[in-house]
Amino acid sequence: MALITKRIKGTQDVLPKESYRWQFIKKVLSDEAKNFGYKEIRTPVFENTKLFERGVGETTDVVQKEMYTFETKGGDMITLRPEGTAGTARAVLENALPNEGLPIKAYYFLSCYRYEKPQSGRLREFHQFGVECFGAENPAADAEVISMLCSIFERLGVKNLSLEINSIGCKECRKNYHEALKVYFEKYKDELCETCLSRLSRNPMRILDCKSPICKKIAEGAPKIIDFLCDDCKEHFEKVKTYLDTNGINYTVNPNIVRGLDYYSKTVFEFVSTDLGAQSTVCGGGRYDGLIEELGGQPLPSLGFGLGLERLLLLLDAQNIEIEKPAPCEIYFASMGDDANKKAFELASVLRTAGVFTEFDIVGRGLRPQMKYADKIGAKYSIVIGDDELQKNKAEIKNMSNGNKYEITLDKEKIISDFLQIKIKDELPSLEVQ
Repeated sequence: MALITKRIKGTQDVLPKESYRWQFIKKVLSDEAKNFGYKEIRTPVFENTKLFERGVGETTDVVQKEMYTFETKGGDMITLRPEGTAGTARAVLENALPNEGLPIKAYYFLSCYRYEKPQSGRLREFHQFGVECFGAENPAADAEVISMLCSIFERLGVKNLSLEINSIGCKECRKNYHEALKVYFEKYKDELCETCLSRLSRNPMRILDCKSPICKKIAEGAPKIIDFLCDDCKEHFEKVKTYLDTNGINYTVNPNIVRGLDYYSKTVFEFVSTDLGAQSTVCGGGRYDGLIEELGGQPLPSLGFGLGLERLLLLLDAQNIEIEKPAPCEIYFASMGDDANKKAFELASVLRTAGVFTEFDIVGRGLRPQMKYADKIGAKYSIVIGDDELQKNKAEIKNMSNGNKYEITLDKEKIISDFLQIKIKDELPSLEVQ
């Protein structure tokens, strides 16, 4: 019989045998965020479309080409979140979090949605870890979020990463830069794609982020924003570099980094790897000092980064970094008959309460298939319970790897202590167990 439907293009299933990898990296990421003073925030998967048009930018690829937007039955236009910063900023404003003290440090794990061509590490539904820091203008904050990423990659054992940084200035110093870009790109009007032509008068800086090979080639000769920075932005960028130098963090100034979203200002950065092929960017972030004001709040300097979990897992695979698999089943009860199965259920419950990974048959297999299943799941010990074992209130426990056998009680008050003594004796046979 054919399947009624299959998963949607650009999405993927995370199967039970793979989920431990996701759980591991999420723990590492959340632990590091907490070490830096961040607390988790959770926001809705969809928001009012205006939030992303104003926050992310109407001239960005995300808004113009990639958003999943639809009209509700009530006539509202809503969008599945394409990224996490705008929704977090909206939550900060709506819930008046600045009143609770600054800085506000928040981290999140979320699913994002962008309609683009699916490729390795870039899906239409993807998952992201991000941190957002609101209310910190000091250049030390820029260096701190970068330092957090360095700490994450070090803990994961990731190698061969390059940090590239740039400053794209503030609104004031970008005015002259935009004029210079217009003059430059006007000479190539006949070669620019249709989307970039529409950006030329509205936001020429977005042309630098175009994915078209022709536009990319033209953009290579465009003026660089770093040559148009005002004195304040220059000073801020120099201080960021000083903090990175002080902490021994190596970096390269890449004047071509502008990031793909309009809310960025001043510091922007990317971590890149040669192990991911053409899609070399592992993660990126920077400042967005004007975002809160753009959304209707009072000016509030802010910054953060986003790290794609699928891309991170691809990088770990590319560098042959193995994530330890979870411990297998400790005890498997194989039962024969209803009374034996009830006893197995009772004892499994007692052992699980004590933190022992325990399984018993819930499918209705015969004894031999049960033992094959115990072997398949890598159970360390097996206990067979039948009528004789029930009558004696004792059973044989077998080490599945070396064949050692011991007698164990089936008394729920004693099974935990008996098992622990057997386990110690089995693993340390020279140790005398009292």
